[in-house]
Amino acid sequence: MEITSESRPPSRFPRARRAVAVLTAAIVALTALAGAVPATAAEPWITVQDDGYLRIAVPNAAVEEAVGPVSQVVVEGNFGPSANWAQIGLQRSGANWTATYGPFTPGLYYYQITGDDSKVLKDASNPTTVASEPEWSTFFIPGESAALLADAPEEAGTIETLTYDSSVADEEREALVWVPPTYQPKGKKLPVLYLQHGGGQSYRDWVEVGRAEQILDNLWLSGRLEDMLVVMGNGNVPDFPAELMDNIVPAVEDAYHVSPSKKKRALAGLSMGGGQTFEVFREHPGEFSQIGTFGAGRFGDLDDIPVRKMNNRTDLFRVYVGNPTDVAHNDVYDSFQKFDELGLEYQFDGVNPDAGHNWNAWQENLIDFAPRLFTGQASDPAMSEGHTALTERFEPPAPGTTPTPWISEDGFVTFETTTEFADAEYVSVWANWAPGGSWLRVEMNKVGDRWRATVGPLESKFYHYRFIVDRQPVKDASNPTFVTSEPAWSTFLVPGEGARLLTDVPAGSGGDLAVMSYQSSVAGQERSAYVWTPPGYDAERPEPYPLFVLNHGGGQSWTDWVEVGRARQILDNLSLDGAIEPMVVVMPNGNVSDYPRELLENVVPVTEERYNVSGNLAKRALAGLSAGGARTVSVLKAHPGEFAYIGTFAAGFGGTAGVDVAAINAGTELFRLYTGDITDFTYGSVMGSLPVLDELGIEYEFNGVTPGPHGWDVWQKNLIDFAPRLFQSAPADTVRPEVALVSPATAGPFGALQVQVDASDLGGLERIVANVYQGGTLVKSTQTAMNGAERGTHAATVALPSGQYSVKYNAHDRAGNVSRTGTFAFTVDADAPTATVKDGADFTVGTPAGYDVVSYKLYDAGGIDKVVINGVEKDLTNNPWSDVNFLRPGTFGAVPGENTMIVHDAVGNTATFSFVLN
Repeated sequence: MEITSESRPPSRFPRARRAVAVLTAAIVALTALAGAVPATAAEPWITVQDDGYLRIAVPNAAVEEAVGPVSQVVVEGNFGPSANWAQIGLQRSGANWTATYGPFTPGLYYYQITGDDSKVLKDASNPTTVASEPEWSTFFIPGESAALLADAPEEAGTIETLTYDSSVADEEREALVWVPPTYQPKGKKLPVLYLQHGGGQSYRDWVEVGRAEQILDNLWLSGRLEDMLVVMGNGNVPDFPAELMDNIVPAVEDAYHVSPSKKKRALAGLSMGGGQTFEVFREHPGEFSQIGTFGAGRFGDLDDIPVRKMNNRTDLFRVYVGNPTDVAHNDVYDSFQKFDELGLEYQFDGVNPDAGHNWNAWQENLIDFAPRLFTGQASDPAMSEGHTALTERFEPPAPGTTPTPWISEDGFVTFETTTEFADAEYVSVWANWAPGGSWLRVEMNKVGDRWRATVGPLESKFYHYRFIVDRQPVKDASNPTFVTSEPAWSTFLVPGEGARLLTDVPAGSGGDLAVMSYQSSVAGQERSAYVWTPPGYDAERPEPYPLFVLNHGGGQSWTDWVEVGRARQILDNLSLDGAIEPMVVVMPNGNVSDYPRELLENVVPVTEERYNVSGNLAKRALAGLSAGGARTVSVLKAHPGEFAYIGTFAAGFGGTAGVDVAAINAGTELFRLYTGDITDFTYGSVMGSLPVLDELGIEYEFNGVTPGPHGWDVWQKNLIDFAPRLFQSAPADTVRPEVALVSPATAGPFGALQVQVDASDLGGLERIVANVYQGGTLVKSTQTAMNGAERGTHAATVALPSGQYSVKYNAHDRAGNVSRTGTFAFTVDADAPTATVKDGADFTVGTPAGYDVVSYKLYDAGGIDKVVINGVEKDLTNNPWSDVNFLRPGTFGAVPGENTMIVHDAVGNTATFSFVLN
């Protein structure tokens, strides 16, 4: 039978045939954060943006065409904690189901689209495929931590398809073979690693999902992998040892120039394939000198295994397993007890704390295992960095144990429903454990008459969650916590240093929390507010306390800052740390038609009547999240100076009509804005407010982007930053910052603007701003927060269309002083040069199909710098018009046949042209 290969000449082998398979990873489009538009049927449904954010837009028409009408759509894949399967819930927006999530860590992601829990479809816009999972697609997020999973930077191994006859399956079957660049049909015979897939998978999974090709390529190029072949066979047979020994190994040894020595064979597999690997290990000890099991621990009855032969005939037996979310975790522990009892020698890579029973874990296993093979040296028995010993089984409490959820010391959280949903068809738990605090759903499993799920390890923070039972939100009835505005929500805290400020302080050491009821003349009803008073609050203190009013958001209530926002714990801890001034904090009900009136006519007067708070406007602060931030701004505009400190969490400034800039600046000690990242739907509004405030001349501080969505994780961080800034006394700073424009230093032209502004201020810089204008119209606003540094630099690259522009720049210090504003004009040339074939027999002979001689007229308004023909460079004069004449084979690098000419203009724009010479 014939063997074809891109890298080797054909030859014939009696038992097997092979062909090169070209396997490429999908290229995920990168689009700018600004200007992203909803996807259409012809556009990618999932777009990877900067830093691992996902823009998702699934056309409803495509969903209905594939599975019919649905009421709910999710994207589910390895998005969850420990890279386990989880669902991103989408919202219907016009013609699409949409979401923005992230940032996700670098790596390969596999996913499917699901409607109404069970109607699965493939992303029709993504050409990637997974043979064992027809509805799956994949995408890759690049980054340093996933460097070994990226396409190799240069040509390395090849993936080939080996076809063989299976006497066990009684059919013709295939395997994939990774062949190193050094392989030769004659000469040194290479060793072989046989690498097996798991249950429900196929022989192609290690390449299509496991990134084996990229891992092996990169390991080989880095010198960490010995020359070897890696064979990925089909393990879906009733008798795998027979399939391997009687069919796969002989086929490989017939088709390839490989060593027949048992010392030059290794065998490894994941999950079911790991079990099959151990089965071969026990039935045929010594046939493979090095053994690896990835996420496998159910090895059958171990009492009668030939321990002495397995030890004596095997150079390496290394075991891998994930954290407690790996279904093999406890099995591996149990097997180790038996191994130790029997004296079976093994190495343990340690528990992978960051991955469960999934491809992320198995990719890491291959990266650790493959470099250990065929080195001639003993394998280092040490665990991988960060991995831990397996000292006990992971055992959640017995069913029915309350309260739920159960939280282990290392952050694994187990949820369980009551028996009420024993007949449900689909149950999941939805919580803020996605990157930044976005919501992800994790599927629960039926255990007896209850549903259970273990998630983790979760970072130390405060969580809110709900069950979704057959697409209906349901509260965890076994969790006594509650959220008034969200009846289906429950909460829990994963303790740790990251959650220190969110944790209860020791009893009796914190402030007091009370409910203040009052009659609202605006709402026409009795209303309530929470009031926090600091530790040691003294109602008779001669100096009244400052007042801080903290507002909730839309769809929320006056209880949310306490029940979900952890305001009490934050304020208690900051107070005990000495980080905030003693103050009274009021959390009122903002759900009213006229909030400024409600605040100034009801909330503040009642607070002044019942608490020892200052009537000095300089001792008042006002902040709010989302709609509460908008209410805060409305008070600032309508009543400037009523509150000296203003904070907006995820809210823009809004309209500018009637805004009294002078009064706002004069009456406001601090106006500080906060926003989440691009997953926060108010991000655009907040970022768009900054140049508006600059144009108006309103003094403000911008905290920069807080990673996370429009949610409590972000708002808690905002409160933690804002509260310590209130009511701090400091000498007045009236000195302007110094500012200097470093770049651009000339008027151009430039291909893109590289702007750099340096500034200094002994009192501490707040931000440096550089705004680009064209004809008096703001085109782009850039700035860098300086966070109090005495010296700083703002640098930005701004891509602009060709034209005349100016940059205006200044610096703001923490006291609100603004430097002089400088202006600098410059020109941008973003247009590529052109090249036109010159007519006439004096210059050009032939046709585009083939020229005897060809000449070009080159043009670029900014000047032609050079041309490069087939790598041969010719400098030109930087004039707008230039000529390249009489190109024929042998001149300026031209050759017979296809030629490539690259034209460069003076600022670096290029254009590529092709021509054919006879």
